[in-house]
Amino acid sequence: MNTTLLVVVGVLAVVFLWVVLSYNRLITLRNRTREASSDIEVQLKRRYDLIPNLMQTVKGYASHEQGVFEKVTAARAQAMGAHGMHQKAQAENMLSETLKSLFAVAESYPDLKASTNFLELQRELRDTEDKIQASRRFYNTNVMALNTSLESFPVNLLASSLGFKKEEFFDIDEKAYQEPPAVAF
Repeated sequence: MNTTLLVVVGVLAVVFLWVVLSYNRLITLRNRTREASSDIEVQLKRRYDLIPNLMQTVKGYASHEQGVFEKVTAARAQAMGAHGMHQKAQAENMLSETLKSLFAVAESYPDLKASTNFLELQRELRDTEDKIQASRRFYNTNVMALNTSLESFPVNLLASSLGFKKEEFFDIDEKAYQEPPAVAF
């Protein structure tokens, strides 16, 4: 009787320890994913702040290119208002496309390309784009780790009962793989 009780208590202790460790691992993965999402938001905010300055600089040289400026402004507003990773990724892809058209306009103006202000803004934007890309990779790595844990047996039983949900990846547009961006300086 005493041995049976010890075995039952031992099994319950092992199960309890497994539940605690699994729960803590899921919390860690969820928090890393949230941190990575926040990193993306910080870099996107930086990008959004640079775009009006870049547009003002280009407007000084190419004021008759109003259609391009309107498209960039609309894409920026849509990206800033996007919710959820899927919608945000789509809006960011559209913003990237409109920025390409803005840089194409700049190509037509040699004085603009030589402007110190324009070159500095372009460098800042390129640096920000690199940081966004790194943040996306960090986020997607954390999402993969979280989602894998949530789908793995037997943790999936515990996770679903505790309300953990899979996260969306921050995907880029398929066209981005087919067409390399044309960047001219």
